[in-house]
Amino acid sequence: MQDSTDLENAEPEAGMVRKRRKGIYILPNLVTLAALFGGFYSIVMAMNGRFDMAAIGVFCAMVLDSLDGRVARMTNTQSAFGEQMDSLSDMVSFGAAPALISYEWALRGLGRWGWIAAFVYCACAALRLARFNVNTGVVDKRYFQGLPSPAAAAILAGFILLMNEIGFKGPDVAWPMFALALYAGLTMVTNLPFYSFKDIGVKKSVPFVVIVLLALAIAAVSVDPAWVLFSVFVAYGISGYVIYLWRKAKGMQTSVISTSTDEPDERGLH
Repeated sequence: MQDSTDLENAEPEAGMVRKRRKGIYILPNLVTLAALFGGFYSIVMAMNGRFDMAAIGVFCAMVLDSLDGRVARMTNTQSAFGEQMDSLSDMVSFGAAPALISYEWALRGLGRWGWIAAFVYCACAALRLARFNVNTGVVDKRYFQGLPSPAAAAILAGFILLMNEIGFKGPDVAWPMFALALYAGLTMVTNLPFYSFKDIGVKKSVPFVVIVLLALAIAAVSVDPAWVLFSVFVAYGISGYVIYLWRKAKGMQTSVISTSTDEPDERGLH
């Protein structure tokens, strides 16, 4: 009869495969961590009164957030851990950071109205991210359900950059900041369809004119980044309402729920 020590030291029987410990893919999660750092950097800069750098940090986080998923797909390193990490990073970079920056820059002087607007934005970002995780399997991939949180954050950050460039201080535009925070926050939790650009394949060939237009777009951004970025994201923030009204007028389906009306599996809910 074998004692416990013999059993622990026994070799695995023939035909038995020892389970490998699951690891974490470093490349996509490194990009996600970099995006998270962008959000953290923004908060630190806002605490130090460097609101221009805080806004730039949000834009850097947005660029990195758009890359981590593509890197994971290109290297075949998608994982449930990566999905959760990405969602938590988004909450910091596009939920908490823009709300805190907006409050410190402009909304503080409004008293309770200021922190209410900041909280509404932050809460709507959390609700939007949670709904995105739950509805991943049933939403039409060509559209987002509600304004994406990176775009909402870009509207607030772009406004801060633009006002700093013009020469306005936060308290001078507190009420416009209040309106933008509420607009961006509440638009995130609507059912409006926002084009996702996911059906545009980077591996597909495109006409030569598309490359020319991209070059012109880059040149336009470099001429006046604050004006161009803010205008682009405000236009995108309005586009969901335009698409909704156009579909409504044409008698088309306005919902982006495409494959099922049943309660989806709560995979990825955090």
